[in-house]
Order: sequence, then C-alpha cells, then structure tokens
Amino acid sequence: MAESETRYRVGGMDCASCATKIDTAVRCLAGVADVSVSVMAGTMTVRHDGSSDLKAIEKKVTGLGYSVAPLAGNAAPAHAHSSQHRHDHGHNHGDHADHDHEGPDHAGHDHDHPHDHGEKEIEGLHGHDHAPMAGPWWQSRKGRLTILSGAALVAAYAVGHLVPAIASYAFIVAMLIGLVPIARRAVMAAFSGTPFSIEMLMTIAAVGAVIINAGEEAATVVFLFLVGELLEGVAAGKARESIQSLTALVPKTALLEDKGQTREVPAESLAVGAIIMVRPGDRISADGIILSGESAIDEAPVTGESTPVRKGVDAVVFAGTVNGDAVLRVRVTAAAADNTIARVVKLVEEAQESKAPTERFIDRFSRYYTPGVVAVAALVAVVPPLLFDGPWGEWVYKGLAILLIGCPCALVISTPAAIAASLSAGARRGLLMKGGAVLETLGKVTMVAFDKTGTLTEGKPQVTDIISFGLREAQVLSRAAVLEQGSSHPLALAILNRARADGVPVPPAFELEALPGKGVSGKVGGETLDLLSPPAARERGTLSADQDARITALNDEGKSISVLLVNGVAAGLLAMRDEPREDAEAGLAALKSAGVKAMMLTGDNKRTAAAVAGMLGIDWRGEMMPEDKQRVVGELKRQGFIVAKVGDGINDAPALAAADIGIAMGGGTDVALETADAAVLHGRVGDVARMIELSKRTMRNILQNITIALGLKAVFLVTTIAGITGLWPAILADTGATVLVTINALRLLRIKG
Repeated sequence: MAESETRYRVGGMDCASCATKIDTAVRCLAGVADVSVSVMAGTMTVRHDGSSDLKAIEKKVTGLGYSVAPLAGNAAPAHAHSSQHRHDHGHNHGDHADHDHEGPDHAGHDHDHPHDHGEKEIEGLHGHDHAPMAGPWWQSRKGRLTILSGAALVAAYAVGHLVPAIASYAFIVAMLIGLVPIARRAVMAAFSGTPFSIEMLMTIAAVGAVIINAGEEAATVVFLFLVGELLEGVAAGKARESIQSLTALVPKTALLEDKGQTREVPAESLAVGAIIMVRPGDRISADGIILSGESAIDEAPVTGESTPVRKGVDAVVFAGTVNGDAVLRVRVTAAAADNTIARVVKLVEEAQESKAPTERFIDRFSRYYTPGVVAVAALVAVVPPLLFDGPWGEWVYKGLAILLIGCPCALVISTPAAIAASLSAGARRGLLMKGGAVLETLGKVTMVAFDKTGTLTEGKPQVTDIISFGLREAQVLSRAAVLEQGSSHPLALAILNRARADGVPVPPAFELEALPGKGVSGKVGGETLDLLSPPAARERGTLSADQDARITALNDEGKSISVLLVNGVAAGLLAMRDEPREDAEAGLAALKSAGVKAMMLTGDNKRTAAAVAGMLGIDWRGEMMPEDKQRVVGELKRQGFIVAKVGDGINDAPALAAADIGIAMGGGTDVALETADAAVLHGRVGDVARMIELSKRTMRNILQNITIALGLKAVFLVTTIAGITGLWPAILADTGATVLVTINALRLLRIKG
C-alpha cells in the first residue's frame, strides 16, 4: 500500500512536552508509520499506510486537550512529497491567508476567517483549556481558567480570614477549580502512553499537598502553574507569529486587466499568465514579470534589503514588495500557493518539524529524566522517615516539591524554541534553512566552496574597456551597438546595455549579416562595419602588432574581446568580462574574519578564473565539469573540512548534494531548493557569512537555555532538600525557567539586518 501523508494544524501546543504527548499518543495508533509534531509551526504531519482511521487520530489529539484540523490538499502519497507540499500549501495560504492566530493562546488580534468555522466545530467537542486563540489572552479558555483560579485563590484567602474554621476547605475548592482540567489531561495522557507528563506530576503534588494539610500551598501552586502555562503559550505564539506575519504582507486584492478594463479581484484567484496593474505605492499582489513600466521596488518586506531596487521590463518582482513611483503591468508567474512568500513560510514550517541532533538528544534524555525525578522524589519522601525516623509530613512535602522542580518543560523547549526563532529570523532576511540539523551544521562549517558565474560574479558580462584607434570611445560603442541590436547573445547584450547606460545613439543598420563563428557585419550611413572575434580580425590582416599586443594583454585579464572594423580598418576594441558582484569582496572578507576558508570552483577557462580569483583574493580551480566539482568537495571533506557548497543550483546539483551543506543562491523561484539544504534568496555573497553567524548565535543560545534550565533546577533541588524553599518556589523555578528560556530564544528574532 502506498504511504500517505496528512498534515494537521494543531492549536494549543505551547511547549515541547505537548508535542511529545501528541507524538506518543498518535504513534501507537494502527497504520501510523511516522509522526512529526512542531510546537513552533503548530503543525503535525502523520505518515500512514492508508488503512489508519484519520478520525481516530483527530479524536486522540482532541482527547489530550488540543484543537486539530486537517490542512487542505492532504493525503498525497509520501513519495510525491514535494509536489504535495506545494499543493497543500495552496490551501494553507490561500484559504488561510492569515492563520497565525490559530496558534496557542497568543495575544493576537481578532480575526474573522472563512476557515474558522471548522475549528469552532472541533473546539466544541471537548471542554479543554487548550483552545486556539483568536484575540487577547484573557479571552482564551486557558486565560479564563487562569483568571478564575486566581479569583478563587483570592476568595479563599478572604474566607480564611473571616471564617478561619473553613479556611482549609476554601483552599481545597480553589485548588480544584484549576486542578480538575489539569488532572483530566494527565489521565488522558497516561492512557495515551505518557504516564510521566507535567500534568501528572502537578496532580500528584497538589493532591499530596492537600493530604499533608498544605491546602493553601496546593492552591497557590496550581494557580502559578496555570500562569506559567499561559505565559508559555503567549511566548510560543510570538515565535509562531514572526514567520506567519510574512503571509500578511501579500495584499488580499489585485487589479486584474480584463478585455482592456481593470477590475479588483481576490489575489488568491490570480491564475498564472494573468496580467495585473500595480499602482505607485501599492504592494505587488503576486510573483511576476514586468511587461511595461519602470519603477523603484521596495523589497525590504521580503528581503530585508533597505534600498529600493530599480526594475524595468522583463525584471522579476515578488509578491508583498512595494511599487515605488510608476504604474507597472505585471504578468503573474506563480499562483498564490506558490509565490515566494508562501514557499518561504512553507519551507520554514517544514524545517521546524525536522529536529536538530541536540534536540533529539534532549528528547531522549528527558524520556529517562522525568521517571528518574519521580523516583528521586519518592525516595526523598519515604527513606528518611523509614530509616532515620524523620517526620513524615516534612519529607513528603520535600518529595512533592522535588516532583515540581523536576518537570522537564524548560529543558525540552530550550532547543526547539531557539531553532524556531532562528529559522524565522533567517527567513525574514532571505536566509532559508531546511531544519534544525542544517542550522546546527552551518555553525561548524570550515570551508565554503563557491561557484563563480552568478554566485561570485553577476552572471552577465559587462563592457569593461573601450579602446579606440582614431575614433572617440562613444563612436566605437555606438557602431558596435548598431551591429548587435536584435541579438540575444550575452556579449551582444553587454554592448547594448552599455550603449543604453551611456546614452549613445544606436541608428538602424542595413544588410546586417551574421558571420558564423566570426562575428557580424552591416552598413550604416555609407560605412561598412564589422564586429569580429580577434582570430577573425587577424585572418583579415587588419591588426597591427601594437593592437595585437593590447588584445593579448586584455585576454590575460580574463576578458573577451570584440574588434570593430570601419570600412575594413581596425577602429576600436571592446573588452567584456563577467565582473564580481559588488558585495563579493566584503562577503568573502566576512567569512575570513569568522575563520572560514573560501575557494572558487568554476567551469570557466583558467585565465578568466585566475583573473576573477585574483581580484577577490580567493583560492580557485578552473575548467571543471559538474562531476569535477563534486570530486573536489569530496576531497575537501576527506581533508577534514566541514564543507558548504554555494551555487546557483542547476549545474551545481551534484556538488551541492555532496557537500555537508548545500546552499543555493538566487531569486526565490529558480533556486534549486530541492537539492540544497539552505538558500540565500537575494544572492548576496555576504549572506553566507550571515547564515554561519546566525547558526553560531543559535548554538550559543541553546547552550544558555540548557544552562538556565538545569541550573535553576539544581539550585532549587539543594534548597528544597535543605528545607529553605517549599512547594510554590519550586513551581516558580519550573515555570520561571521555561519562560526565561523562551524569552532568551525569542532574542534571536531581533537579528541585526
């Protein structure tokens, strides 16, 4: 049976133990092959053999106290992975254009969406406190329960003062208001294969406290636990909003050209090939190509690039960017489901579901850690009274406090929170990384192998030198451009672009004739013009020894030469070369200062390669076929380097796949995202160093988080056994650590541009 994959949006998850509970429960259902749950993306992907009862899966998740709704376009066979993703995505971002509010109880805004009704129906099935939150936190079920529990606690204190005789009962009632939903979730989790959940530890501690007559503390602990959960929910929501808010950049409507008229239509209804009009100041509503008009486009919302980019006919524009100063007509090249922003959000959500090695280790660690804590707590409660005549009440109390300290929430969330924040921060700056493992490896990279054309260089030759023999430079350029008009050869385009930039006249030519392998000839204003390659010019015997020496010198600099003849006499030379990108030198310097070596691998001839490498001060290998690049990457790895390969994708695919990390370079649509592990959307060389720096910052952040989580626990463990701190400082230590860890991880969202 073909394996299928179904994706769900899950509401109400706010820490990694939520994800573990859901994973454990769904994994043991019949027919389920694999489960992947992301707290930060608020999604669950289930791979199953098609025999599994999808309704049973949903029921299992709602039973644990979460809302669940299948994402549209599901159930494609797993091998059709990427195409299904693209499809599923369509609905995810078309119908759910701003579903970021479905996340766990975050302080979002009120939205009213066409898809809400599905969630509402599901929500109605169970009276849990883990509802998705569309609105401020105090309107969520979790928020209301926390407020109610707090009010009950205050009331219990008041009653206790007025009628001391019933104080203990008042606190028990106050505790039960908060504890009943928690205990219900604990029981459901236990039946689903997670006996040692935080809810179970909480329930045992609260009930135990009542038994040893510490009802007041039990009620306080339950209230503090609910506050902590609420804070975690708000923090997790913040991390989720960061990437989801990208989808809000795409306008909801577009001006469609139809039979000479323009009319407003929903942006998600635009078909590929449709023509839209974009007025000055409007956001562009789809990825496309400019048909007419020239304008400065502000791409900051998508790429983080602060200076607007001038774009004219045939230039590519992205959905969500802002048109500056002229009316543009744009032909749509991608449906709403597949535009750059939608694909970025999609990739980041999928990336958040794939775990980093550190995260997998901590998951395994916590699987043994929690039962271990329960065992230690039991020993602390029982051993001193039994063996050393300690007072039962005191030691049972200490045992209960240790139960609360031991909760692994902060530890388990320390890694995914940092990774989710990093992936979001990177994506907002055009740095895409496919998952935690990629993010973790990037920081260890010691060698970056760059492709040349289109990666370190612009990928388009430019006229670098105009040398005239008798004429003015502008006259040489004008005559060369006359012969090249209408040609689409890269060298011809270089000459025409330079003529346009310099504003030289390009009159029409007559009797234009291509001379295969040699050049082109034609007539203008009574002159016979030829633009030839140097060998063809030498054949005609028109070059002096001095002119020939000039050509050889330019060739040695890696430049291609065209010779202009006027009436059979050499009148000038045009030298062209694919020049390094403006930021290439600075980008390589940034890598060097980070202690990372760089090398250029190119298919170009050795002269050109040496010239470009010399300008950039970088090691190089030239005249390489794709398989040669792959071989060199293998050699570098054997020498002990952790290798990142950067290329614009197509001919670099084998080397990208062979490297430890393959980074694709270039615009959102033609990036080889399928082969690469990461992508630099704006093709800036400096972004590779930024990506490595982001990875290093993330790993430092994770280390800080683990230290906070374990450090606080160690301190409170000692003070509890010594009898200095009691139950409610213990729960503060736990939720406090979780909130601190999440806030620390969210610092990664504020990366300098």
